[in-house]
Parts: sequence; C-alpha cells; structure tokens
Amino acid sequence: MHSNGTVHTRNGAHDMRQMEVPFVDLGAQYASIEAEVNQAIARVLRRNDFVLGQDVEAFEAEFAAYCDTDYAIGMDSGLSALELLLRAYGVGPGDEVITQANTFIATALAVSGVGATPVLVDMDPHTYMIDVAQIEAAITPRTKAIMPVHLYGQLADMDAIMAIAERHHLVVIEDACQAHGARYKGRRAGSLGHAAAFSFYPAKNLGAYGDGGAAVTSDEQVARKLRLLRNYGSVQKYHHEVCGYNRRLDTLHAAVLRVKLRRLDEWNAARRRAAAQYTALLGDATVVCPPELSHTEPVYHLYVIRAPERDALQAHLRSQGIATVIHYPIPIHLQPAYKQLGLPAGSFPVAEQAAQEILSLPMYAELESQAIAYVAEAICTFTQPSLEIAPVI
Repeated sequence: MHSNGTVHTRNGAHDMRQMEVPFVDLGAQYASIEAEVNQAIARVLRRNDFVLGQDVEAFEAEFAAYCDTDYAIGMDSGLSALELLLRAYGVGPGDEVITQANTFIATALAVSGVGATPVLVDMDPHTYMIDVAQIEAAITPRTKAIMPVHLYGQLADMDAIMAIAERHHLVVIEDACQAHGARYKGRRAGSLGHAAAFSFYPAKNLGAYGDGGAAVTSDEQVARKLRLLRNYGSVQKYHHEVCGYNRRLDTLHAAVLRVKLRRLDEWNAARRRAAAQYTALLGDATVVCPPELSHTEPVYHLYVIRAPERDALQAHLRSQGIATVIHYPIPIHLQPAYKQLGLPAGSFPVAEQAAQEILSLPMYAELESQAIAYVAEAICTFTQPSLEIAPVI
C-alpha cells in the first residue's frame, strides 16, 4: 500500500500481511499542504520580518478566535507558555500549584521554573485526567493555582475544577498542549479556565516546524503581562518595564501555523474517525480503549490503550512493523528530577499502575483505514491468539 506513503508492505506488493505503520507521519501532512506552506515561508523570507513579524500578529488573532478567547500570545514552547502564565498570575516561590502525577514533565517544570512547588494528585482511573475528587484534599494555604492537563487530547472535568477554584479563590490554567480544538460541553479547550497553554511541537495536532507554543486568555491585563514577559519585559523597543525573557514565537513558525490552523478541524475529525475505527475493531482484544465521554469532543492527539502485558504487546507490534510509544512510562513523582518531593512508589497507585500498562498506537490525520485494521488485527491476535487471521485487503 503506497497511496500516500504512510503504510508500506515489507515483502512486496503481493504480501499484504506485513506492513510498516509509523507512529506519526509528518511527511504525509506536508505533502497535503506543501504549496501553501512554501508560499507562506517565502513571504516571510521576502519581508525579512523574522521576529514578531506580520504572521505572528495574524496567527495570534486567528488562534485566539479559534479558541474562543480574546487574546493569544505566541511563545517559543508550550513550557514557556505554562511558565509565563504562572508568572503573569503572580505565582512564585513559596506557592503551590496542583496538577496530576501522570503528565509530561513540562507541566511540573513550569511550576518549578517560577520557584513554586508542584502538588500532585492521582489520575481518574477511567479518564486519565486529574481525579477531581482528590483536588480539595490537596489544597493548602499556599495553593495559588490548579493546572489540569487535557491529556492525550481528552478533556479534564472543567466545570467541577472551576467550581473548586471558585470556592478557594484559585487560578485555573489549562495545560492544553495536547488538546488543540477539543471541546467540552461545546466550548473549546483554552476557553474553559482563566487561561491556557498550547504547544506547537511538530507532532502535535497543530504543529510548527520546530518548537513553538502559545498562551490564550480573555484577561486583558494577563495578556499584556505575557507580551512583556516573552519579549525582554518590553512592548516598545529598548523600553523595559519588567525583567522579562526571550520566549517569542518565530515568524516562520507562525506562517506555517496559519496554514495548518485552517485545516485543524478537518484533521481532528479524521483523528476521531481513526479512533472510532480502532475502538470498534479492538472489541475482541483484552485491552482497554480510551473512554468516550458524552459531553466532550476529544481530538485524539494520542490513542492510548491499556494492556496487562504491555511490553510484550509492544514487542509483538514492533515485530509486525508497527511503531508505538509509551506516554509516559514514569510518573512525575518517580522522576529523579522530583525526588525532593519525597513521594515514594505507591503514592499515586492509579497513575503508577497505568504507567505499566499504557501504550500509544499510531495516530495521525492521514492514517489510512487499512493500516488501522492491520494494527487492530495484530493486537487482537496477540491478546486472543485463537482468533482466525484474516487477510488484509
């Protein structure tokens, strides 16, 4: 199968039993937008406005409108967006920020970066999001913010989180770095808390051609602080109001992101179709598929299953030419970087158990139905070896 380069047979065109299925295929995406991307880059090259140029301002307006917020501020990474949001809300040394144990380390690093302490909460065993029932027990007089993570492109229970935050006068910053375009009760990720951070790492649903990120908010004062902080504390050249940083989104990346943003809903819909096919075909396998929550519209940045014999299954899929990834094998509290938290193994049993079982399957908008069927069949025959192996046609 060679129609778009995403799936290839190993042993020739007549052997459809052996495919190569990559975990993600950015080349297939580029092929679909090559002319527009090249033209967008060429315009930046002709203008020579490489730093905070026209496309940055235009992308910020377009992305803010897409997220149903008033402001978007382009950054050099999702980590910078998280960190500068905390700074904009006055979070610093001595403060605490509540987040979940099962997330990429950048969530915690943003908190540490401002001198605050990440306070971890276990995950909900069904949704993989922060366990809302455990949040209030983690609140102390030093708590300043809650940072829920919309993990894998799913969505945290934001109404419940906002209710807790209101009772305790806390700021809520969404870590939406994997949730571009996702909806919760009809509202976009990014518009659900007081502010949100997005990553534009190349493999994200909306990815640049390098690192990039953005913070979104409808708070004018916070937006102004973010613009100062990302650009040396300045909005007017050589006039510095605060001690800031160099955390700007490059114009070339913004130009590419503008092209991709116009297709994001279409690409997310393709991911949802792929996820639905996976879930339907894995009904006979002894694996746990991602949850389907009636009040959300996830965007499946990742399609994550749980399998008791995860490592053996991953090795089996690798032998069949199928690439998979484990997101994330070590919870935050068990990382050497966070040994100072003093949280031993067993502190968050749900997250720790999940870390031993989760496996991310190939997922991208251009993933073809035949490839999904091949992956699902390989999983079913591993978990249910008595099943008949049908040819992939």
